[in-house]
Amino acid sequence: MSPTAHHLLRPGGAVLGAAGSPAAVQPQRQPRPARASPPPRARGPKRFPSPGPRRAQVLEQLQQDGISSISKAFRGSSPMGGALGLRQLPICAPACRPSSGHSPWVAVSPSPNQWSSRSRWCCLRKNEARRSCRPVGRAAPGPTRAMARPATSTRRSACPPLTPTPALRIVWRLLSATSRISRMASVLSRGRVRCPWHGACFNISTGDLEDFPGLDSLHKFQVKIEKEKVYVRASKQALQLQRRTKVMAKCISPSAGYSSSTNVLIVGAGAAGLVCAETLRQEGFSDRIVLCTLDRHLPYDRPKLSKSLDTQPEQLALRPKEFFRAYGIEVLTEAQVVTVDVRNKKVVFKDGFKLEYSKLLLAPGSSPRTLSCKGKEMENVFTIRTPEDANRVVRLARGRNVVIVGAGFLGMEVAAYLTEKAHSVSVVELEETPFRRFLGERVGRALMKMFENNRVKFYMQTEVSELRGQEGKLKEVVLKSSKVVRADVCVVGIGAVAATGFLRQSGIGLDSRGFIPVNKMMQTNVPGVFAAGDAVTFPLAWRNNRKVNIPHWQMAHAQGRVAAQNMLAQEAEMNTVPYLWTAMFGKSLRYAGYGEGFDDVIIQGDLEELKFVAFYTKGDEVIAVASMNYDPIVSKVAEVLASGRAIRKREVETGDMSWLTGKGS
Repeated sequence: MSPTAHHLLRPGGAVLGAAGSPAAVQPQRQPRPARASPPPRARGPKRFPSPGPRRAQVLEQLQQDGISSISKAFRGSSPMGGALGLRQLPICAPACRPSSGHSPWVAVSPSPNQWSSRSRWCCLRKNEARRSCRPVGRAAPGPTRAMARPATSTRRSACPPLTPTPALRIVWRLLSATSRISRMASVLSRGRVRCPWHGACFNISTGDLEDFPGLDSLHKFQVKIEKEKVYVRASKQALQLQRRTKVMAKCISPSAGYSSSTNVLIVGAGAAGLVCAETLRQEGFSDRIVLCTLDRHLPYDRPKLSKSLDTQPEQLALRPKEFFRAYGIEVLTEAQVVTVDVRNKKVVFKDGFKLEYSKLLLAPGSSPRTLSCKGKEMENVFTIRTPEDANRVVRLARGRNVVIVGAGFLGMEVAAYLTEKAHSVSVVELEETPFRRFLGERVGRALMKMFENNRVKFYMQTEVSELRGQEGKLKEVVLKSSKVVRADVCVVGIGAVAATGFLRQSGIGLDSRGFIPVNKMMQTNVPGVFAAGDAVTFPLAWRNNRKVNIPHWQMAHAQGRVAAQNMLAQEAEMNTVPYLWTAMFGKSLRYAGYGEGFDDVIIQGDLEELKFVAFYTKGDEVIAVASMNYDPIVSKVAEVLASGRAIRKREVETGDMSWLTGKGS
């Protein structure tokens, strides 16, 4: 039996059997009343529809991206009049977010000999494109031949025929860019597609992951077009897995697991450490790799802890145990490094075990700050660092009074999650509004109002002076403003410090704040020693190589890959645009760039309705952007910044977004 599955799909979504009969009973439609036939028109030469502004933009973008002439792919003087309606194909992309639960993108890979010169790409009106391009799920098992019909329109004679020469990127761009598939609005530029939600980038020719976050790439499927029908060849396994892991080498070192030496030692098993190990295997490295971590768990999705506190450790795992076993990546859990001897290339663990290395990656992450007030050792006072911390907080908070100290991302995410579980939730913050330093006062106040509408009480411009309890259990939080807040549980989210204390006598450079300075290739001042993740400062290329510390999940992924590439002497450099997101009360906030030191905020949209885009400027330049309910604007801006183009303040002050034309879908 063939490993591939083919299904015949109607434009409306019905699955047809081998003989063409519906696999499921479809509701009968009432026949439309007959209409008078229009008077006959004089026949003349066929003309293609004139390109509207939107289609002209797509044509221009394709040409900018290396396609010299659209006529090489489509006979005719204009690009497509509309979109291809493949309702049963999964075409929304979250391979960048393993736990997101969405379907993956489909990267289409045509074989040149399968294209027909008689094929046509049929036009669609705008309303037809919106109606027919919405994914409704995968096709049910069907016959051995698969065929997806494109949605058609009444102007079929105006559709330009295809030649046998279109490249993959043309098909994929026109599929997404011309049709505005559903509401997903992927951003396409420079040969890659960027996820509108999480910012990950995938090569449109191969489906390979090019920028983070995420670990896996996308599948690609063969396509051919014959007489108004589009044939997509896809294996059942590929559709079920929803993501593709790159081919990796396996460890062939005979000493693996039995020796006190390793070729690559990675201290820290977060995103940076895991991506470094995987990249080495993807690049063909087959010697021993050892990951060591303070945690008792295999690498997991730490940012999700504050967004979903009752998630179990196995649900957070980035890779299963079988993955590490299959590719020979050793993980030492609950292993604390206390000394690094760079002269002898050796590390010493807390239990006295010593391990030699050839290359070393330092990715220790950070440690949460704690309160310094009286009563800080009281029971039921938490920082959230592990799944056990998060699980215990949500268990003790049910029906109780919760006080959260700190109105940053962690504190506000915890507050949003606990509102429906706790009796009361209060937030204590030193600033005037939440996120003030990061998002500005106006955006912070709008988000604060959203929280207040969900029964969260704020105590702003004050600090905790004392924690009071009875029999060792927390009962009250005393503020410097003399107010006393009832509290059964207290969660502290006031920032973090680099976990680099074990390096102070090592000879590896540290700055005044304890961060590890690295260059663009993630190299420290010691040859053969690299660093990545929350504990480093690095030169941010598109901000004139300013040394910054950006503790983002996405940046840790990118830094881990660059470090691995340079361990293999590939001379890779960090050039990623920072990108982050958060979700509170079902609303997603996205952010791209590096806005520290912004002096003005240009807001378009409606803050009260929480549908806005905010541009953060310094002088005459836009240095960051944030949005809510404005997708995919943040991903578009990230792609513009990644291209090296500066965005000027005057371009965003008018509200005219035409300056983004050609940089996205």
